Amino acid sequence: MIDEFLAGDLSAVEEAIHKAAAAEILPRHRRLAEDEITAKSGPHDLVTTADRLAEEHLTASLTALLPGSVVVGEEAVDHDPAVYEALHGDAPVWIVDPVDGTRQFVRGEDGFCTLVALAVRGETLASWTYAPALGQMATAIRGAGAWLDGVRLSSGEPAPGAEIEVATSHPDYTTDAQKRALLGLRVPGVRPRPCGSAGLEYLAVARGALDAVAFSWEYAWDHAAGLLLVSEAGGEHLTVSGERFRLGGGNALPFTAARSARTAERVRALLTAQ
Repeated sequence: MIDEFLAGDLSAVEEAIHKAAAAEILPRHRRLAEDEITAKSGPHDLVTTADRLAEEHLTASLTALLPGSVVVGEEAVDHDPAVYEALHGDAPVWIVDPVDGTRQFVRGEDGFCTLVALAVRGETLASWTYAPALGQMATAIRGAGAWLDGVRLSSGEPAPGAEIEVATSHPDYTTDAQKRALLGLRVPGVRPRPCGSAGLEYLAVARGALDAVAFSWEYAWDHAAGLLLVSEAGGEHLTVSGERFRLGGGNALPFTAARSARTAERVRALLTAQ
């Protein structure tokens, strides 16, 4: 069933994402009331009415497109952590981050996106990265490439000898050991900077506009869509143990996703140098 679905016209998935954003996200962009914003685990972990309603919208529409599928969404897991276990089951799973970059969304900036990925038994098969305020839609299908607004993406290699730019985790989301690992990026020839929306950082890597990311958390909704996008554009991802990132968790952290295998190995080596 899943093979037939992926071989068919996937425009209905894009339409569902567009509709959710048009109904629940864009009307609240720069118009959020104070009572529509709350903190979850800390002051930097925000959730808005747009997050919750967009996830509900997508849960209904995506499961209707693929009968028998289930949804692992950021807000549903926050309410019931057991929902996350669906990643280890046999049913097709829609992995949803309704508003990735909630801090940027709350500040009224345009750097946020909606992330959707379709996975089965821990393997991501398709992904959609939609930046509604920027009017951009990036898609990837395993084995068939990555695309941004109809143009095929190719991440390429950094220019020989050029400084590489790496977007990194916010310090509030790192352990002391992970902080020490990330300090390994503070060497000549590497320019680390704090990351914005994870989904848009992955898109930048897939486009070749950013050389790598180095992240210290592993929630599937932040990474599933972007890792497939980077891989299908020609990039690579590695944990500090040298293994590829596993969607189901249990990864050695931090990990990197980079525009080329050579760059990924360079970043991984720096993360293990401390």
